[in-house]
Amino acid sequence: MLKIKEYTPESGIPAEEKEKLIDFLYKHLDQFGDPKEDITRCVDFAMKEFDSFGGYVLMGYIDEQLAGAVVVNKTGMKGYIPENILVYIAVHRDFRGKGLGRQLMKKTHQMADGTMKLHVEPDNPARYLYEKVGYTNKYLEMRWTGDK
Repeated sequence: MLKIKEYTPESGIPAEEKEKLIDFLYKHLDQFGDPKEDITRCVDFAMKEFDSFGGYVLMGYIDEQLAGAVVVNKTGMKGYIPENILVYIAVHRDFRGKGLGRQLMKKTHQMADGTMKLHVEPDNPARYLYEKVGYTNKYLEMRWTGDK
């Protein structure tokens, strides 16, 4: 049975849980992950550790083991851009294929105030979960980095 802990800017996240979360995401996002510094900044944004719109964190446990995690940031926008962006979701390698991702997504949507978007690489197998829970691919993302 998955027990989900919720952390918001109002509740905060204990330092030991934050470190566990960052290490977990770094390890279990596999090739689709980011450097720990980026993950940390995203969690800090969600917890309003600096001037931001906030967000929330979900950490799913089976017994005492961290089995899955989610980080959502609020965008501060509405309508033309979704109010929320699901930045990170990961399930522990040993627990994949057991419906934990779907449970985390359900709780993520329940906590969301408004609509939500996410970014996913075309070859990421999690893409199929996102489609099953109602996400659509409306746009092709393009980025300008300022290099040219």
